[in-house]
Amino acid sequence: MPEIIETTVYRLDELSDAAKQKARAWYREGNFDYDWFESVYDDFERICAIIGVRLDTHSVRLYGGGARQKPAIWFSGFWSQGDGACFEGRYSHAKGALHRIRDYAPQDDELHRIADALQAIQQRNFYQLHAVVTHRGRYCHEYSMIASVERDSPSEQVMSADAEEAVTEALRGLARWLYRQLEREYEYLTSDEAVDEAIAANDYTFTEAGVRFG
Repeated sequence: MPEIIETTVYRLDELSDAAKQKARAWYREGNFDYDWFESVYDDFERICAIIGVRLDTHSVRLYGGGARQKPAIWFSGFWSQGDGACFEGRYSHAKGALHRIRDYAPQDDELHRIADALQAIQQRNFYQLHAVVTHRGRYCHEYSMIASVERDSPSEQVMSADAEEAVTEALRGLARWLYRQLEREYEYLTSDEAVDEAIAANDYTFTEAGVRFG
């Protein structure tokens, strides 16, 4: 015979501190199965275009069938050895990069430093350097990136002795910058403040102990 069982449910702000922590833990464990990093990727793509990096793309299958192209960016994080971010693409000199990156991100000294380093090495090589950046191995961090640097000189001048190291280090610096942005975004999205806002916006309810109801 069916029975009717009554349960008292609570909004997050009605729970005890301990129950709130349990409710937040439930949200963090099950509500990040979406591409929360897309806005960071979009910003990174714009920055790459300014600096002179053309990101490769790779095909990703969609749930409903078919596929779409996504930038060749990978990361793992955020608390294990070997965590980091990397990308694949092609780099060449971009005119006006120093001014454009400062217009786009006026407070970001690290992006300014990377653009300045690339400008300096290009200047020493008459702006003829280009590089192919590939990812090697199973880890995703800046040192899993290999930059093959060449000089496209009509008179077949060789590139300066420091060119490959300088370009490689600048592009790895760009990967480190990306990882820091991903880490900051994740920390914000999983903060108590952001989680509380998301729980309230979705009108989730819980038992007195902080267990999700329904």
